[in-house]
Formats: sequence, C-alpha cells, structure tokens
Amino acid sequence: MTVNIHNVHFEADLKLIEHVNKKISKLENHHDRIMKVDVFLKLDNVMHQIKDKVAEIRVKIPKNELFVKQSTKSFEESFDMALDSMLIQLKKAKEKQLA
Repeated sequence: MTVNIHNVHFEADLKLIEHVNKKISKLENHHDRIMKVDVFLKLDNVMHQIKDKVAEIRVKIPKNELFVKQSTKSFEESFDMALDSMLIQLKKAKEKQLA
C-alpha cells in the first residue's frame, strides 16, 4: 500500500503527519487489497472568512476508487471523520467483492 500525504496551501507539522500515518495504517485491517492512498490536507478559504481545515482521502482498490471529504475547524478532526467514512466505504466494497 502506497500512502501519499499532500499539504495544500500550508506546511504540515510532524505531529499531524504522524497522526495521519498512524490512522491510515488501520485501513489495511479492513481491506487487504488497497493499492494506493492519497490524503489531501487543505485550508479552505471561503470569502476570506475563518479558514476551515479540509481532509480528503482517496483510496484505490482493484476495479474501484473510493473518495471522502470532511471539513471542520481542525485537521485532526476532519481527518478522523473522513477516515471513519472511508472505513464504512471499504467495508461495503469488500462485502460487494465477496458477494
């Protein structure tokens, strides 16, 4: 499984990168054929107001690509919510594959 973490419009600190890597490793427990994971961490500047922190996760599995996006006031919260949604999608994809 290849994991790429992309920071858009900011420089992520080591603590955030470690948090993402630690949580992403759990994906392999839910689907054994994950080929690639892209994580995008972005600052969403809507009309120059308070910037929301956006986390997007794209997972490539055979014959499918899954995508989730969450936005909150912290990267950790956005990423954790997106990861929970991705786990649900992975479980559904695995059940569909086995059926």
